[in-house]
Amino acid sequence: MPDNIILSRTDSIGDVVLTLPVAKVLKDHFPTIKIALLGREYTRQVAEACVHIDQFIEYREFLQHPVKIAGELPQCIVHVLPERQVATRAKKLRIPLRIGTTNRLYHWKTCNRLVRLSRKNSPLHEAQLNLRLLEPLGIAQNFQLEEIGQWYGLEPLPVLPEHVAALVQKDRYNLILHPRSRGSAREWGLPNFIQLIHSLDPQVYRIFISGTKEEQKSLSALFEAVGNQVTDLTGRLTLTELISFIAHCDGLVACSTGPLHLAAALGKDALGIYAPLHSIHPGRWKPVGPKAQVFVVNRACADCKGMKAPCHCIEEVSWRSILDELDRRSAAKVLPVEKV
Repeated sequence: MPDNIILSRTDSIGDVVLTLPVAKVLKDHFPTIKIALLGREYTRQVAEACVHIDQFIEYREFLQHPVKIAGELPQCIVHVLPERQVATRAKKLRIPLRIGTTNRLYHWKTCNRLVRLSRKNSPLHEAQLNLRLLEPLGIAQNFQLEEIGQWYGLEPLPVLPEHVAALVQKDRYNLILHPRSRGSAREWGLPNFIQLIHSLDPQVYRIFISGTKEEQKSLSALFEAVGNQVTDLTGRLTLTELISFIAHCDGLVACSTGPLHLAAALGKDALGIYAPLHSIHPGRWKPVGPKAQVFVVNRACADCKGMKAPCHCIEEVSWRSILDELDRRSAAKVLPVEKV
């Protein structure tokens, strides 16, 4: 068994979140193993927030320079996300154990352990598919989503800056709405979010809008429509601060984005809105966590296939269904008792 291992996942935040349980399973089976996550720079703070990850390796650094894990040369790499350049580089670095899938032709030349795995045609969730890649290491269980949802290890979280922490109100249901997706998912549409905001009781909800600084301009119509009913956090938080802020709040509503998966991983009410397209269906990409739930219209979405946006199928998810679920969950929140 190798003393260290690289988990290569060089795509987006949500994909990295769904890879974190792989590190937990490895630590459970091999307690002394050192685990590095290889990823893009903008996902570094997710890896650094996970107690199961010992080190982060930046993608370009891996491609250009020798790397070590806890002072030792890498002994194993698992290509959780197949990526030709990473696979070629791992072989050039002579990493002894290189695990990939059979459905990438370049893995036949660059890997020495292959797992028969087709994500496209599998009925399994992405988090379950990730764990299938551990079979060459003797880990071949059929993991259930209910248990995987407990294995992210996003703790302990940094203390929020005082001015950010002060935004959270303990006598309200603190709700984050994340309308945009940076093009990574079909979006529910600003009119739906606007209608939802107008329908939420301001005596019950404290509403925040999250997003990147680049997305702020595209949200101007929402901010004009809802005025002071929301607090604009777009571009104001680092990823580390966003993770901590989600942990301080009660729930989050978004389409299939990184913040949605972070909320699920943190055990928050993570309400995800999805299109019924096979390639992005919640059966494969839904948030996994004890309080996660998805909303999707119950029909095929053939006429939206191949279109980036808009997608009328996801826009037809009823804002009333989201409102009803939020009201149910906010009613269950135990509010602090005022001291007499």
